[in-house]
Amino acid sequence: MKLILIICAMSLFAQNEITRNPRTSPEDVAAGGKTFRSHCAPCHGIHGEGARGPNLTLGIFYHGSTDAALLKNISDGIAGTEMPGLFYSPDRVWQVVAYIRSLNSGASARPAGDPAKGASLFRAKGCDQCHRIRGEGGRLGPDLTNIGGTRSVIHLRQAIVDPNADVRQRYWVVNVKANDGKAYTGFLMNEDTYTVQFMDMNEHLHSLAKADLSEYKVDKRSKMPSYHESIKENELDDLVAYLWSLRPKEAGQ
Repeated sequence: MKLILIICAMSLFAQNEITRNPRTSPEDVAAGGKTFRSHCAPCHGIHGEGARGPNLTLGIFYHGSTDAALLKNISDGIAGTEMPGLFYSPDRVWQVVAYIRSLNSGASARPAGDPAKGASLFRAKGCDQCHRIRGEGGRLGPDLTNIGGTRSVIHLRQAIVDPNADVRQRYWVVNVKANDGKAYTGFLMNEDTYTVQFMDMNEHLHSLAKADLSEYKVDKRSKMPSYHESIKENELDDLVAYLWSLRPKEAGQ
C-alpha cells in the first residue's frame, strides 16, 4: 500500500512538473526572432510591443505564462481569440518562446501626456458611451479596461486619429432591410448561409433569416469617428497617456 502511494505521488509530481524551454541559447533566440518577425509581428508588432495582438514585452500572458503554456498557445493557437496556431516543429516554436522571453520591456516606456487630463477628456468626448472601463460605460466598442497592457502607444494613437486603419470583423457594421420594410443597423456578431446575428446601436441582439431580407450590406469601416481634426496634439498626448495607464496591476503601475 505504501509503495502504491509513493508511485501515485511521483506520478502527480511528474504531471505537475513545469516543462522548461530546452532551446534558450543566443542562437536559438536569434532564430526565434526571425520566425517571430515573419509570422507574429503583423499582429504583435515588430518588437512585440503590441498592435492588433497583445503587447508581449510586459511578460504578462493571460492564457498561461509557463514555457509549456506558451509552447501550446503558439503551436495550437488560442480558442475564442484571433490567435492562430504556428505549424512548426516544437524545436522551432521553443525558439520563438525564447525570443519572447528576451523582449525588452523598455518598449512600453511611459508616453508623454497627463493621464488625469486624458481621463477627463475621455468622458468629455463621450468615449464612455461606447467603451467600457472596469464595468462602466457602453458595450458598442471594445472594452478598454486593460488596453494599455495590450496595445502599443503607436497603435493607441492610430486608433484615435485613424480608426479605419484596423477594424476587426467583430466591429463590421451590417445594414439590412427586412421584406416588411423594417431597417436594422448593428455590429456583426455571426452569420452563416441562412442567418445573420448582430447587435444594434441600442445593444439589442437580433437573429434574422437571410431569406426574410430584401437588402443586406456589410460595411467594414469603423463606426468610431476620427479625432484627427477635432483634437489638439497635447490633448491627444493626454488621451493616449490615459489609455496607456489602463493596464493590469501586475504590469508594475
